[in-house]
Amino acid sequence: MERYGNGRLIPAPRSPERLRYTYWLHFAEGSAMTPLLLKLVFARIEAAPMPFFAKPIARGMTKKVQATYIDPNLARHLDFMEAQLAENGWFAGAEFSAADIQMSFPVELSRARGGLDEKHPRLLQFLERIHARPAYQRALAAGGSYAYC
Repeated sequence: MERYGNGRLIPAPRSPERLRYTYWLHFAEGSAMTPLLLKLVFARIEAAPMPFFAKPIARGMTKKVQATYIDPNLARHLDFMEAQLAENGWFAGAEFSAADIQMSFPVELSRARGGLDEKHPRLLQFLERIHARPAYQRALAAGGSYAYC
């Protein structure tokens, strides 16, 4: 965005919004996606073919990890993201930015399989606003809809 964005989708340098922008760009992949990825991996372990005697061990292990680590972290992240959207409606500030584009995938994935529900109305409204954007609609028309594994 700094090199090719022509001033669009990125807050001004050295502004508070720029700090938030940078934070959320990194939060999307570095923090939000970690428990979502782990949830997917552990769901696959639980459903994977294995000898009958190993299934109870695998199920017990995956349920314990999900209950004690993955699900509590997902809940904390959703609460944190919800609170941030209360301030401005977008992650970096009052204006839509590339940070919102970056955050859209973890929020989408949270809706699909990470526990995002009506307890987080601002995140759901965020998704509605993202989905209503003409560029989002054009991207879906060009690339087709996507499914979460």
